[in-house]
Amino acid sequence: MPRHDPKHLSPTLEDIERLANEAFATIPEELRKHVANVVFRIEDFPDAETEREMGLESPFDILGLYRGVSMPHQSTQLVRRSNDMIFLYRRPLLDYWCETGNSLFEIVRNVLVHEIGHHFGFSDDDMHRIEAEAD
Repeated sequence: MPRHDPKHLSPTLEDIERLANEAFATIPEELRKHVANVVFRIEDFPDAETEREMGLESPFDILGLYRGVSMPHQSTQLVRRSNDMIFLYRRPLLDYWCETGNSLFEIVRNVLVHEIGHHFGFSDDDMHRIEAEAD
């Protein structure tokens, strides 16, 4: 996807969903199979409850969110009311894309991988450490 040009329409929710699906396909199968029941949701912004829970100063302060029970905390005795979900927030993603000039696909992929990390039970600190070691 080209760098943001104000003469062109911004990517839609459907465009971000397509990028998320393409990004998900690049994740190794041995990891993807453990995320099969996670639902991906693309929304413009987090809802007001999420903003309060996360203590956000602005709805632009969050690119994605994992909601669910991470794998280390799952058990056969746990009654699940819904599937785990990964939210990607279109407007903050687009804002970050415009600020950085990075590839929108790479931004979506990095956020998706980060949220999948939460599904596997990694904290933000764990993932920052892993990313730093990879660099």
